[in-house]
Amino acid sequence: MRYTFFLRNGGQLLQEELTQRELSPDEAKIFTSTELKKATNDFHDNIVVGQGGFGTVYQGFLSDNRMVAIKKSKEIDAIQVAQFINEVIVLSQINHRNVVKLLGCCLETQAPLLVYEFINNGTLFEHIQNKAKARSFCWDMRLRVAAEAAGALAYLHSAASPPIIHRDVKSTNILLDTTFTAKVSNFGASRLVPIDQTQLSTVVQGTFGYLDPEYMQTNQLTGKSDVYSFGVVLVELLMGKMALSYDRPEEERCLANYFLSKLKQSNLFQVLDDNIVCEGNSEKLTSVAMLAKRCLHVKGEDRYSMKEVAMELEGLRLAGKQSWNQIEPIEEESESLLSRKMNAFAIANGEGSSTAIGYDSMRDHISGR
Repeated sequence: MRYTFFLRNGGQLLQEELTQRELSPDEAKIFTSTELKKATNDFHDNIVVGQGGFGTVYQGFLSDNRMVAIKKSKEIDAIQVAQFINEVIVLSQINHRNVVKLLGCCLETQAPLLVYEFINNGTLFEHIQNKAKARSFCWDMRLRVAAEAAGALAYLHSAASPPIIHRDVKSTNILLDTTFTAKVSNFGASRLVPIDQTQLSTVVQGTFGYLDPEYMQTNQLTGKSDVYSFGVVLVELLMGKMALSYDRPEEERCLANYFLSKLKQSNLFQVLDDNIVCEGNSEKLTSVAMLAKRCLHVKGEDRYSMKEVAMELEGLRLAGKQSWNQIEPIEEESESLLSRKMNAFAIANGEGSSTAIGYDSMRDHISGR
């Protein structure tokens, strides 16, 4: 039965790809089901560290005592097998300090298993939303995390071959280690972009509250879709609130909309997180707010690239001197379109769900060196 699953999940194809690309076992290991059952005490419920539409994540220990995270996916159909194998091959070759490292996979089970390095300080979402954690999560730390995550995404867009669009950028998919180093994670929805293309036609997938409205309208996925979602993450860091909440008044439910409206009214400092406003970083806060606004343009062509976002954040982190003195007007048409599309999608999908489902320093940061 294990061999049947191995073949159905693309095991033979993966082995051929590994041989062709001359990847070492350290770069893309194929684990046996026996190894991973032992690592997780037969996938015991008491070591579950995360669950969602993608499946379940377990904490485990390999035979060499390395702590790992093992993602047990929901079943995938035959059409998805080749894409799954391709993603394993590409992600196993990514070695960026701010991307969670994929160690390998197991194809001997009903649904494939992915094995990642274990990051043990929770998610960015938790450090923003937990009141006790948020009080100690100072602005300089937030800015560093933002710069690191942006650098990782810029690397995926610009330096990976082929380029990778994450497609589900959000605060729960940015992990933090014990030194608060950011690690971008969860590439289950990611797409590989052929070298000769800049966009892909796909069924809309992502998490409501972070979804690019242009992508929602056109089904055309580009790197600018990740930029929009990252803009929402910047707003979360600034405001200390969830991207979407139906517990808030109607005008505040979608955080991106509410942020843009307050920015337009020149009331930014009325809505920023009290934990960071008291630190006296008004220029930095304004700078990041303006950067977030640029990421949140409805039209992708008006947004920065992820590389430009990363350079901007790293520059602010290192120098802290850049600021904007004026807030650009927000186009009424764009604001209206964003509101209409968000509301329509909320009705269709429900709250917060993952839908079906110095220069040298800046350069090195983005390249992952």
